[in-house]
Amino acid sequence: MQYVSSYQSPLGPVTLAGDEAGLAGLWFDGQKYFGSTLAPERTEGDLPLFRETRLWLDRFFAGQDPGPRPPLALRGTPFQLAVWALLLEIPRGGTVTYGQLAARLAAAGRRASAQAVGGAVGRNPVSILVPCHRVVGANGSLTGYAGGVGKKLRLLSLEGASVSGLSAPGGGAAR
Repeated sequence: MQYVSSYQSPLGPVTLAGDEAGLAGLWFDGQKYFGSTLAPERTEGDLPLFRETRLWLDRFFAGQDPGPRPPLALRGTPFQLAVWALLLEIPRGGTVTYGQLAARLAAAGRRASAQAVGGAVGRNPVSILVPCHRVVGANGSLTGYAGGVGKKLRLLSLEGASVSGLSAPGGGAAR
């Protein structure tokens, strides 16, 4: 049985989904691909996993090192899982480009375009914990965040990432 719960983040409401195996979803309410891994049969509940995730998020949003991630139960295609595994390697406060991720996949024997990587990054069902917000365009653009570019910029700033060279779609500079 899959369970769902909510969390009120400083960036807006979040929905959590998971079971005894781990967290399968963490979405900003209304974001693109919201609920992509929600089971048809689910119920509201407050698993220990959700309490652990809320504490992790509290520390994260307080600007602290949140510590080890709660257990994840990611569900996706083999390609998506490979991309999401690379996202987990991006250090807090760091950024990489879609092209750099594609090159890392190629180095591991899996050919992929930056666009294909972008599709997998955008479908990441566990926002923040699987840090897709740390991926930027080759030209420094803040594109590709299902929760919205404003949230992406705030998450990067919260982590201490250098955002001065990044730009919002349409050419506006990040502050």
